[in-house]
Amino acid sequence: MSDERIKDHCGVFGVYGHERAAELTYLGLFALQHRGEESAGIVTSDGRKLHIYKNLGLVGEIFHPSTLEKLPGRFAIGHVRYSTTGSSNLANAQPYMVDFSRGQAAIAHNGNLVNAQILRDELEAYGAIFGTTMDTEIFIHLMAKPDYNTKEECIVGAIRRVEGAYSCVMLMDDTLIAFRDPHGFRPLSLGKLNDAYVIASETCAFDLIEAEYVRDIEPGEVLMIDKKGLRSLYPFKDQEKRLAHCIFEHVYFARPDSRLFGENVGLVRERLGRILAQEHPADADLIVPVPDSGNFAAMGFSHESGIPLAHGFTRNHYIGRTFINPAQEARTFKVRIKLNPIKEVVQGKRIVVVDDSIVRGNTSKSRVTLLRRAGAKEVHLRISCPPHVSPCFYGIDFPSKEELIAANHSMEEIKKYLDVDSIGYLSEEGLLRAVSFPKENYCTACFSGRYPTKIMDDLDKFKLERKWAEKSAK
Repeated sequence: MSDERIKDHCGVFGVYGHERAAELTYLGLFALQHRGEESAGIVTSDGRKLHIYKNLGLVGEIFHPSTLEKLPGRFAIGHVRYSTTGSSNLANAQPYMVDFSRGQAAIAHNGNLVNAQILRDELEAYGAIFGTTMDTEIFIHLMAKPDYNTKEECIVGAIRRVEGAYSCVMLMDDTLIAFRDPHGFRPLSLGKLNDAYVIASETCAFDLIEAEYVRDIEPGEVLMIDKKGLRSLYPFKDQEKRLAHCIFEHVYFARPDSRLFGENVGLVRERLGRILAQEHPADADLIVPVPDSGNFAAMGFSHESGIPLAHGFTRNHYIGRTFINPAQEARTFKVRIKLNPIKEVVQGKRIVVVDDSIVRGNTSKSRVTLLRRAGAKEVHLRISCPPHVSPCFYGIDFPSKEELIAANHSMEEIKKYLDVDSIGYLSEEGLLRAVSFPKENYCTACFSGRYPTKIMDDLDKFKLERKWAEKSAK
């Protein structure tokens, strides 16, 4: 099985009304690089025409001063991507830009649509031709329907048809548009920089450009920014939609210096560690975090337990995209490229390793092997979230249920496979105690199997295929 690093959905950024819109977007994407490392792109508008540049790779590899000079205008959107729906190639890199009957438009999308296949089949049956395999393109096709007369009608009409997770930014002429699904799965925030407005997936992007955080885009809100100012539309006011903030954003994805769903991520992670120490105490000499996402939870575990924190791993931050000859692909070697144990710290010690999650188990097993070789006397593993037992359909590439170690093995079997002296996962109740909103406001589907939206199953797909086969026959 492959490397178990979890891939995030994506990161989006937008600028309205700044002379250096492209440069600010570049910096914003740089701050959001952790949300996507496969491709990046920027679209700018000079008020008359859209300009685009995107490519595969990291933000710092793709954009240079000469590139940004070719992106004029005071309005911009940008995107960093991991492929969730749609393969990883340049055609699927975002922002996605088109010319259609109402002019030019560009969109950048964070999330995943659960009814994408249904809508795609419907649109293709009526003659739509898709240029990509990503669900983001569906927004544009829905917006292009001839019975819409204004930008507002286009967007509202489109998003009332889609289901799932979407936090999006769009450019149409000199208008910047931001909208978020009514469940609020993915974060999206509004900021201000002097007289300009900025939109970002995480507030850490505002900090880099010294913008002021104003507020979150509300779940179900469409925010239009143009020369008339800001105005908001609420297409779902007539519908009851439960909030479903992705709890795993707090556990792993978001940067600890970001404000997410109303609270600081780092402080939430520290609370996760404290509660984990209460639920699964250990008799040990040291607490060792798995950097970087385990750092704050380990600090909380240490404070609560009284066991000192020590950095037993050193992380290589300068890896980039590493290419290894297939003959060298030993699991422990791949892990050692990123993390290496400090022998003098762990040798002869009983250590508690605090990590954010276990997906397949391969990487965790390799880390334990490295610690054993470095002379650790005991290795106790503590995980700051519950076991992953179900895949995610809202923009995180959790694998199928068959590949999730906790969905197919008992705790004793996992402990034996990982070769640890003990293992403890944070409970779902403990996870929800660490956040401020009521527990019903969060999506915990990957831990519980309880999905906040309908997921298309095999029966739905069969009915859909039969429906379009009958339509074609007529």
